[in-house]
Amino acid sequence: MTTTENATTQQWRGFETGPWTEAVDVRDFIQRNYTPYEGDASFLAGPTEKTLRVWDTLEKEYLSVERKQRVYDVDTKIPADIDAFPAGYISGDDDVCVGLQTDVPLKRAMMPNGGWRMVETAIKEAGKEPDPEVKRIFTQYRKTHNDAVFDIYTPRIRAARSSHIITGLPDAYGRGRIIGDYRRVALYGLDFLIAEKMKDKDSVADQPFTEHWARFREEHSEQIKSLKKLKRLGEFYGFDLSRPAGNFKEAVQWTYFGYLASVKSQDGAAMSIGRLSSFFDIYSERDFAEGTLTETEAQEIIDHLVIKLRIVRFLRTIDYDQIFSGDPYWATWSDAGIGEDGRTLVTKTSHRLLQTLRNLGPAPEPNITIFWDENLPQGYKDLCAAISIETSSIQYESDEQIRDHWGDDAAIACCVSPMKVGKQMQFFGARVNSAKALLYALNGGRDEMSGKQIVNGYAPVEGDGPLDFDEVWEKYENMLDWVVGTYVEALNIIHYAHDKYAYESVEMALHDPEIVRTMGCGIAGLSIVADSLSAIKYAKVTPVRDETGLIVDYITEGEFPLYGNDDDSVDEIAATVVHTVMEKIKAIPMYRDAVPTQSVLTITSNVVYGKATGSFPCGHQAGTPFAPGANPENGRDTHGMVASMLSVAKLPYDSALDGISLTNTITPSGMGRTKDEQVTNLVGVLDSGFGFRG
Repeated sequence: MTTTENATTQQWRGFETGPWTEAVDVRDFIQRNYTPYEGDASFLAGPTEKTLRVWDTLEKEYLSVERKQRVYDVDTKIPADIDAFPAGYISGDDDVCVGLQTDVPLKRAMMPNGGWRMVETAIKEAGKEPDPEVKRIFTQYRKTHNDAVFDIYTPRIRAARSSHIITGLPDAYGRGRIIGDYRRVALYGLDFLIAEKMKDKDSVADQPFTEHWARFREEHSEQIKSLKKLKRLGEFYGFDLSRPAGNFKEAVQWTYFGYLASVKSQDGAAMSIGRLSSFFDIYSERDFAEGTLTETEAQEIIDHLVIKLRIVRFLRTIDYDQIFSGDPYWATWSDAGIGEDGRTLVTKTSHRLLQTLRNLGPAPEPNITIFWDENLPQGYKDLCAAISIETSSIQYESDEQIRDHWGDDAAIACCVSPMKVGKQMQFFGARVNSAKALLYALNGGRDEMSGKQIVNGYAPVEGDGPLDFDEVWEKYENMLDWVVGTYVEALNIIHYAHDKYAYESVEMALHDPEIVRTMGCGIAGLSIVADSLSAIKYAKVTPVRDETGLIVDYITEGEFPLYGNDDDSVDEIAATVVHTVMEKIKAIPMYRDAVPTQSVLTITSNVVYGKATGSFPCGHQAGTPFAPGANPENGRDTHGMVASMLSVAKLPYDSALDGISLTNTITPSGMGRTKDEQVTNLVGVLDSGFGFRG
């Protein structure tokens, strides 16, 4: 069946047809219709007066208030849903790209399906009181995801959680790390998508009953309901989402409505919007050719979409904010890269997205992530570097690694986690404290901070002499068996309960009927482990015990190589740790046959992990922050930025397919005396770092 028979001729005018007209295939549509852009940024437009007025209203009436009191407002009576709130606007002239999570900018909604305790705490921390009737419903009549998780948790999971060897588990909030293919709303319209989901549901109707059969049909029923709610959401704002978008402005608006429905109904740890620029650019190029769009109008539309992405808010507790070092939601927009056919995926809209950082000013959201390749157009690379220098608001990923493993229509969920858009989702799993696990190995499962026995059956290091590397490594590997096993057991429980009580129906409605699921595991403290093991191997490390025999500190004598300086002797230790943890994860059965992956990522939670962890042989002191992600220990990478990049590049990506993070800080003056020198040198650093084949 083709949708060209269903009033799509006008909306699809001028587009090259192909398999995408017969079935949902956004990538095929893009590949056949987008226009690569090899030029520079000279065509870009500044902000319009309307953009500046809307942004000024948002700043004066809402953002400035929020900064003073942390939470602008909370709706305590209406549980969040796609169609729970009437239309809302920033101001009277907020009409370019419309739609708010609630009826007022920055007002946060309750999402109690995830867990009532977190909702109630967050409401009280915002200075309000929960509605008694809502509380009664979600404590007496409606079981939540959090309730189910703690009903199932085992004693060893509770012990690991309370001692912070496992921290940040998504057992009280939405898991996130799911990118709905929001482009489908614009390309096909909801009537077609609903009809396709109905066919998908009934495609298994004649099969004998199995748990998978029942779950498949039930989940598709929920997806269909959510698409119908999305249709009503469009009607609230005066739009008919039943049909495909007919121009650039509608394509942006329809796509945003798909994303808005997701953030209205789920409070995931990362709610990324996907990979949009090439898709949007097809519509803008057609409108330019037809004379119905100007560059100023095109930039204004993208600016207003980004304004909306910057004001996404979730009801979070103060403890949550501390774990994630603020109030992030990672509305990540992935861009650029090279297609599998060798053409650049950079378009003029890729430039427009970067221009928002000039027109609106710097901001952490949306997290703009560039898929970097040395073969990207020079004009675009120069613009990326220039705006990075001006705003520090761009993140870079290796396009080659992502494309080789996930294809050229992948996007980042959160910070570094790639996935095929609309064909894959992740069971997000926070991360395990691999550094603390080393201390548990030395202390036979006693917590170095509390002295409590958390893990039984493991002998500690005996005696007061120097530590032996081979003995320590054997004990560390054995302790990792317990830590990783406990961690994955917790993740399996969490995602079983999440699917049952807080299913992401609208996000999954914008996926294929059968998808790849990954189990997104992760480790924290890699640099500390690498340096500590290096100290034990190459220097002399003597443990210091308290009166109970617990090792609480170390005396380290002699020099030892430090991770982050392109030194194979220690970089190989780091790579071995990553590989070892991944192999232990892979040996454990995963919920719904998920493919296990691993990240080396603590961009925000490194402070919290550090507070809960003791001192190390490498000299890292108790209670102090970990280095973020795969970064070297703070101040110990003494050979420059490229050397630290090369150390990180040696980590085996096959053992960390969920992504590896390196955060570098450098002042613009360190890249050159003039702006042109700085741009040239930053481009060179990125080309060198991402071009390394370790």
